Amino acid sequence: MSVFQRDGQALVVRFNGEILRLEPWGENSLRVRAVKMGEILDTDYALLPPAAVEPVIEIGEKGASIRSGKLQAVLSQNEGRLAEIAYYNQDGKELFRELGWHGALNLQARRFKPILGGDYQLTASFISDPKEKLYGMGQYQQAVMDIKNCTFELAHRNSQASVPFVLSSRGYGFLWHNPAIGRASFCSNRTEWVADSTKQLDYWVTAGDTPAEIEEAYAKATGTVPMMPEYGLGFWQCKLRYWNQEQVLEIAREYKKRQLPIDVIVIDFFHWPRMGDFRFDEKFFPDPKAMCRELKEMGIELMVSIWPQIDLRSENFQEMKEKGMLIQAEYGVKVSMQFGGDSLFLDATNPETREFVWKKCKQNYYDHGVRLFWLDEAEPEYGVYEFDNYRYKIGTNLQVGNIYPQMYSRLFYDGMKAEGQQDIVNLVRCAWAGSQRYGALVWSGDVHSTFEDFRSQLCAGLHMGLCGIPWWTTDIGGFTGGDPSSPAFRELLVRWFQYGTFCPVMRLHGDRLPDRMIEGSDGQANCHTGADNEVWSYGEEVYEILRRYMLLRETMRDYTRSLMKEAHEKGTPVMRPLFYEFPQDPACWESEECYLYGSDVLVAPIVHEGALSRPVYLPAGASWTELHTGKVYEGGQTITAGAPLAVIPVFLRDGRHSEWVGQI
Repeated sequence: MSVFQRDGQALVVRFNGEILRLEPWGENSLRVRAVKMGEILDTDYALLPPAAVEPVIEIGEKGASIRSGKLQAVLSQNEGRLAEIAYYNQDGKELFRELGWHGALNLQARRFKPILGGDYQLTASFISDPKEKLYGMGQYQQAVMDIKNCTFELAHRNSQASVPFVLSSRGYGFLWHNPAIGRASFCSNRTEWVADSTKQLDYWVTAGDTPAEIEEAYAKATGTVPMMPEYGLGFWQCKLRYWNQEQVLEIAREYKKRQLPIDVIVIDFFHWPRMGDFRFDEKFFPDPKAMCRELKEMGIELMVSIWPQIDLRSENFQEMKEKGMLIQAEYGVKVSMQFGGDSLFLDATNPETREFVWKKCKQNYYDHGVRLFWLDEAEPEYGVYEFDNYRYKIGTNLQVGNIYPQMYSRLFYDGMKAEGQQDIVNLVRCAWAGSQRYGALVWSGDVHSTFEDFRSQLCAGLHMGLCGIPWWTTDIGGFTGGDPSSPAFRELLVRWFQYGTFCPVMRLHGDRLPDRMIEGSDGQANCHTGADNEVWSYGEEVYEILRRYMLLRETMRDYTRSLMKEAHEKGTPVMRPLFYEFPQDPACWESEECYLYGSDVLVAPIVHEGALSRPVYLPAGASWTELHTGKVYEGGQTITAGAPLAVIPVFLRDGRHSEWVGQI
């Protein structure tokens, strides 16, 4: 009897205690799962139920195959061992294959290493083309675009968001559908995915002729963002931190007095009495409903910071502890973090926790008019990143920890949706696969105010877009280390602000120097506030430059709205590597430090200190109009673009948006 069997629409292999299941999961796509000494689990961590696809399944004595559109998996059984899988596109081109057993080496492509008394450490190994180029994996703080020959920790940290999807230049996309802590390595001789503790192998793979086709299939499999609300298209003002109601209103009034376009103003952390109280401190914010009302009358939306830490002194701590709504430590002191007090993180994987926290936030924020939340600390940021020391409602952190930020976004998305809100967006400091469908706008965390960190943001944003997270932003100027009086920092701020004009969301934020401590309503130190961080805080020369870019962003509003519609409908990244639009141009797969804002705008940020020009490759197959000068270049060449401090090199495709020319 053959070990290969058809089970409905799936190809199933049973051999020596292992079950392997391959089935169509969308057009041109397969989902692959395997278990050892158990049954296949129907987990839905990121993948949505697929549209029905009729596969082509063929079974022989020593092999079998399953085809879903352009993707075929061919299984072969060698030397009495469990089947090895190779993947091909519709033209018979091999995309990648599982690691072979290699004779006397006795290697295993799917190695379930038992954890005594528990589940398994899993290693999935593949062979791929050493010359292929890979992109994705989420947000890591490195200035690397082609991630072939890179290794990644599959875990979240402050400024690191692990989203385990990769797009290959060979024409496939691969999602590691496993929220376990682990690692991924894309070496020349082998690709390996490791889960430190898990119950099953689970991944999704798709084939496509273009990057856009692959990305759209991935979006169908994991979901797309809602439509970005109108207030997401313009300028957002933020600092660490506006600590009282009148201060917020004064800044908003000043923006209006100067006739500067502004869509959102932000109240950052420690506006509360204690972390976990989920309400304004009435001493400093005596009438939040009136504050929201005045801001809305000015056409400004208010965003309010929420932290998932519950201070042991919080008015909600005891109830949440008794009802099992907090993350549990497996050993040691029962404290997750020490910042402004000892605290534990709420358990966002617990539906009861999500319901409880939203009820508090609705009563104390939403009912006052707040429609936009800043979901900080979403990794979560443990005081010590010992991932084996925490347990959630749905499992141990080692097995499911990477899903936490997705569930944290879901907490607010579900609550706002239940209130009838349609276009939902919340700023969040981390994400995992599927976060986008819960309105997650990811920012890159507490990065430093240096050109080195600035360069890393360019890569991070592009990789996140390819990983299905099209809403992404940074703290313009970096979060920490910036002194508004420093000429060096003013240069960095201008260059970052120019780049921010061509990010999905344009948001100024940072903890500027010098800072000062603020006392809470109890008279005790209650976190600091940084120096001024408004566009007029950096001198007249800088102010005039920033003002012009704010006006340019406003001019582009209709175009930006069209990009958000593409992201909502098809999962198209707002920021795109050059190869996304020009996959037939080999140079576009090599390009670094340039990108496309939508399909029409090529952006070449100045990311090196003191630079007043830079080389720019213009993709073949289009003409390119320089935004600053109006000069037209044919594609397929590298030019040297001038970039005095007031200018970021930007080029418009095929004469489009000519009305923008000369605005910078």
